[in-house]
Amino acid sequence: MVPLLTKWHNTCSGSGNETNSEKMATGKINVSADNIFPIIKKFLYSDQEIFLRELISNAVDATNKIKTLANLSEFKGELGELTIKVVLDKKKKQIRIIDRGIGMSKDDVQKYINDVAFSGAEEFVKQYEGKVDKGAMIGHFGLGFYSSFMVSNKVEIKTSSWKEPESGAHWSCDGSPEFKLVASKRKDRGTEIILNISEDSTDFLEEFKIRELLKKYARFMSVPIQFGEKELEVDISKEGEDPKLEKSMVPDIINEDEPAWTKSPSDLSDDDYNKFYKALYPTTFEDPLFHIHMNVDYPFDLTGILFFPRIKPNMELQKNKIQLYQSQVFVTNNVEGIVPDFLTLLHGVIDSKDIPLNVSRSYLQADGNVKKISGHISKKVSDKLEEMFKSNREDFESKWKDIQVIVEYGMVTEEKFYDRALKFNLFKSIIDDKHYTMNEYLEKISALQTDKDGTRVILYTSNRDAQHSYSEKAKAAGYDVILLESPIAGHSIQKHETSQEKIRFARVDSDLLDKLIPKGEDRTSILTDSEKEKLKESVETALDSKTYSVRMEALGSDDVPMLITIPEFMRRMKEMSATGGGGGFMGMNEFPETYDLVMNVNHPLAGKILKAKGAKKGEIINHAKDLALLQQNLLQGEALTSFINKAMDKL
Repeated sequence: MVPLLTKWHNTCSGSGNETNSEKMATGKINVSADNIFPIIKKFLYSDQEIFLRELISNAVDATNKIKTLANLSEFKGELGELTIKVVLDKKKKQIRIIDRGIGMSKDDVQKYINDVAFSGAEEFVKQYEGKVDKGAMIGHFGLGFYSSFMVSNKVEIKTSSWKEPESGAHWSCDGSPEFKLVASKRKDRGTEIILNISEDSTDFLEEFKIRELLKKYARFMSVPIQFGEKELEVDISKEGEDPKLEKSMVPDIINEDEPAWTKSPSDLSDDDYNKFYKALYPTTFEDPLFHIHMNVDYPFDLTGILFFPRIKPNMELQKNKIQLYQSQVFVTNNVEGIVPDFLTLLHGVIDSKDIPLNVSRSYLQADGNVKKISGHISKKVSDKLEEMFKSNREDFESKWKDIQVIVEYGMVTEEKFYDRALKFNLFKSIIDDKHYTMNEYLEKISALQTDKDGTRVILYTSNRDAQHSYSEKAKAAGYDVILLESPIAGHSIQKHETSQEKIRFARVDSDLLDKLIPKGEDRTSILTDSEKEKLKESVETALDSKTYSVRMEALGSDDVPMLITIPEFMRRMKEMSATGGGGGFMGMNEFPETYDLVMNVNHPLAGKILKAKGAKKGEIINHAKDLALLQQNLLQGEALTSFINKAMDKL
C-alpha cells in the first residue's frame, strides 16, 4: 500500500486545460493509475463510513489553519462563526459539509484536488514550521478527500480562498477521472463539500446513521460541529449567480464533550477524571480504580488518559476498550501494536499526531515511532504502579486483586515490564493473610522451604476451599502457602521459574509435602518390600490402570490412607494450554485425565486390604479411592451419585 501511494506522489503532475478564472476548465484528474476511484474503493479504504471522518477532519484542519493565520496576523479579517455544519438532505440525496476555514482558489483546487501529487499540508508546514504548533499543520485536502467517492456518484466542491473570498470555484466529478472546474461567486471564504449519495449507499441518508458516525469520529474534534433537525440558512446559489439561501436543518452541537486528555493534570480533579470516564463508557456504573495521564511532546507526540477498570481474577478479559485518536479525530478502538498487548485490558484514550489515520496494521507494527510510543506507555504504567506502591502500600494492596491479572499479563509478555514489576508484583499468603513482593516472600520462606538441592519451593493453592485440607497440612508442617487464582497463573509461574534463580512453584495438592519439598529424609515403612509389592498389585487390579498411576509411600499412621494427586507438570501444561500457550504442548486439553494415587503403607487400612479376600478387597480399595477423589473435588457426576447412595445404604 505505502509504495503505491509513494508512486502517486512522485509521478503526478498537473494536466487539465488551464483557462482564465472566468471560464470553465475540464480535464482528467492526474494520477499515475488509469482510474483512482476503483483503487480507493477497493484498497485505500476498507470501511465506507470513514468518508465522513476524512471530510470532517479536512474541515477542522482548514478551520484551524485560518485561526493560525489570524494568530500570526497574516489574516486580518473577522474570523466570525467557525462552526462546521453537516447538512443532510434526504430528498435530494445529499450530504453537505460546510466550513469557514482557509478555503481554496480555483488554482488551489486544480493543484490540491486534480493534481493528487501535492499536499496542502506540505507547503503549509514549510511556510509556518517553527512558528505554530505542529497540530495546526495537518493536511487539508489530498487522498482523504477522495474517500467521498466510496458513497457518492457525484461530488462537488464550492469554495473560496481566505485571500479572495469573493472569487470562488465550483468543482464537480462523477466518479470517473473526468472533472469540471468553473469560477463561482461566493459571499464568504471556506468550503462546502456536496456528496450526491449513490443508490448502493442510501443508508448514509438516514439521520440516525450520520449522527452515530459524527458521535463516533467527531466527538472530541477541536472545532464545533453541528447536525440536527432545526433550521439553517444554506447557500444554494448556482455558478455565477448571486448568493441564494435555503432553509435546511440546523444542527445541534455534536462535540460538546471536552477532551480531558488535552488539559493539564493539574487542572483536573479525580471527579473530573471519573466524569470523563463515564462519558467514554456510559454503560459503566463503577468508577475506575485509578488513572494515568500521559503528555509527551518529545521525541514523539503522545497524549492520553488510561483508566484501570475493576478486573476480577475470574472475569472474561475484555479488550478493545482503548480509543485511538489522531489530533482528537477518532481512528479505531483496535490499538494492537500501539498499546502493549497487556494494557489493551485497560480503558481510556490515546492521541498522537505521529500516527497516520490510514495505514495498515502491519505498517503500524513496523513503524519506529509506534514502537517507541508502545514502549513509553509500558514504562509510564510501571512507573505509576511503583509510585502508588511506594507512596501508599496499604491502598495499593487493597487494589491488588483488581489489577493483578494485568500486571501478571505484562510480566509474562514483556521482559522490561517484568523487571520493573518485580518491585510491586505481590503474592498473598493464605496463612498470615499478608502481601509480599518476590524478594520479601523468598526471604520469608527460605529457612523452611528450601529443598535438599537448595531450591526454594513456593507452595500455592489455586482454590483455597477445594484445597483446604492440603493447605492445612502445609501449615501444620510450618510451611507457607500463597493464593494464585488468576486465569494466567500457570503462565506467570512459568515466567518466574525461568527468570529467577533456584525457585520452584508447586501446588499444595500436587504431591506429598515430603515430595514437594524433599529434604533427603525417608520415612520407615512398617510393611516389607514384598508386602508393599503385593499391596500395589491389589490396588492396581482394583482400579483403572489408564487413569491412576499407583505408588506406595511411607506416611504417618495418622495421615490419610489414600491420596490422589495431579502431577504439577501435566496439570500446569494443561491449564496453560487452556489459556493460550503452554510451552508448545498443543492439544493438552484433549489429553485424558491421569492421576497419581498414593497408598499410605503405614496406615491401618493397608493391612486391612492385604488381609481382605475376594470382592471385599476391591470394595475397600474403591471406597478409599472415592474418598480421596472427594477430597480433591474430583468425584462428580454418576460416580458421586453412586458413592452417596452407598453411604446412605450403610446408615
